[in-house]
Amino acid sequence: MSRPRPRPSRPAPPGPASGAAEPGGSGDRLSFGPAFLTDLFRSPLDPGYADAAARRARLGPRTGWRRSVARTGSVLTLAAMGFLLAVAYTRTMAEEPERSRARAGLVTQVHDRQAVTDALQTRADQLREEVARRRDAALTDTDAARLRALEAGTGLGRVRGDGVVVQVDDAPPSVDAVTGKGPDDYGRVIDRDLQDIANALWAAGAEAVAINGQRLTATSTIRTAGQAILVDHRPVAPPYRVAAIGPESLERAFAASEAARLMRGLAKEYGLGYQLRRAAGLTLPAAAEPKLRYARPAVEPTPGASPSGRSPAGPTPGGGPAPTAGGPSRDAPSPGPATTPSGGG
Repeated sequence: MSRPRPRPSRPAPPGPASGAAEPGGSGDRLSFGPAFLTDLFRSPLDPGYADAAARRARLGPRTGWRRSVARTGSVLTLAAMGFLLAVAYTRTMAEEPERSRARAGLVTQVHDRQAVTDALQTRADQLREEVARRRDAALTDTDAARLRALEAGTGLGRVRGDGVVVQVDDAPPSVDAVTGKGPDDYGRVIDRDLQDIANALWAAGAEAVAINGQRLTATSTIRTAGQAILVDHRPVAPPYRVAAIGPESLERAFAASEAARLMRGLAKEYGLGYQLRRAAGLTLPAAAEPKLRYARPAVEPTPGASPSGRSPAGPTPGGGPAPTAGGPSRDAPSPGPATTPSGGG
């Protein structure tokens, strides 16, 4: 990979520069010739300065009220500038503690809410395990085994097995010593990187995938909110550990994927952290209960109206309703859920 470089500027066409004085002809053109350079070194002072010096020598130094007015104006200007700078500095320093306290309060609230969320998630997992035990006790062995297999395949059950771990991390922060510019986004892991890694693992034969302990399912989302990456609406922080359970060929197949080549290139070019290793005895937690959405009629059908919106025909000789042509309405509910499983989740 190569960092995008700015386009080179087009060179100026050769020839004498505009604005030069060339002797000859009815009108002289400006030209930076030897005569111009000689005059420049011979008389480096601008003519305006020379005129001001001659006028001062003719009129003499300022005395009396003219000198007092000039000095008073300079003093007042400097005093006003100093006063404005002092007021700006005072207000900035007075507002800084308030901003720091507000930021610290927000950080504390975020940590508190995260702790509450983690405690509720732990309690939900415990209750889920209790429900699973009572359900298995009520079902036959065959039905319970089939249900556990379905839960493992859909991500709703905890699984254990051998697989691989892909770990990526942001590049170490660096600041240019000359320009003072901070690091660019090429050395930072973004949501697209985690999406590519997860999809490549599914394509390589993974049976279960989790990112920092968040199990992925067919309805999982990986997206960015500001500078944070959310997995199923829960923030994850670097380093990002993507664990997958699958066959022995999983590591080799993923290493040959386009996502792995991209991560290796980013690690070499921008210092982004990347590691792929085989892992035995991985345990991936169960995902949260999904909220499935189904299609529903947009408008309730009007009694006696045809799907095409035309008025119904008259009654048939048998007394029943007249047959209508055409298929079902587009507003009719679909036979299944709007979201279909994909990706082996």
